[in-house]
Amino acid sequence: MAKSALLVMDVQRDVVAIADDGSGYLPRLRRAIDGARAADIPVIYVVMGLRPGDPEVSPRNKVITNVVRAGLFTEGEPGTEIHDEVAPQQGDIVVTKRRGSAFSGSDLDLVLRARNINNLVLTGIATSAVVLSTLWRAIDLDFGLTVLADACLDTDPEVHQMLTEKLFPQWADVVTVEDWLKAIAPGYRT
Repeated sequence: MAKSALLVMDVQRDVVAIADDGSGYLPRLRRAIDGARAADIPVIYVVMGLRPGDPEVSPRNKVITNVVRAGLFTEGEPGTEIHDEVAPQQGDIVVTKRRGSAFSGSDLDLVLRARNINNLVLTGIATSAVVLSTLWRAIDLDFGLTVLADACLDTDPEVHQMLTEKLFPQWADVVTVEDWLKAIAPGYRT
């Protein structure tokens, strides 16, 4: 049987402030996190963090250069912290990445291998960024994949819909938080 981990990616204060559409995203994500804990599924938070002074930022990388210009993701800044509504608890793991994918510039692969995890449940902001790039890398690493469509969020709802309804189902199980909770913890209630 596959051993799973729930990845909560880039749900950082500044990112939530930019992307939250008022649809109840954080409470849904909180339900997924609480359900994972209730089912003894490890919760791994992945955050984007760039060192002060940006030594890892190349001017050739448009995405990262624009992130720095926007003042996002500097380690130690309040906006880079995980949003309070979904904050880690004791026993959760926090991994810092330096690029789009949860695997880029992080020790995520090492953490997963050390725990014999071979199935990832993906959540986060943005669907078209961290979720997409992590999904692609996880495919190449032969992980089983589940995407919680309503626990992912994007600033472009059409892109989110296209990815979760057309592209992601080719490589992952795409389900809602409620359907996933029914599968992992049938008696779970909040």
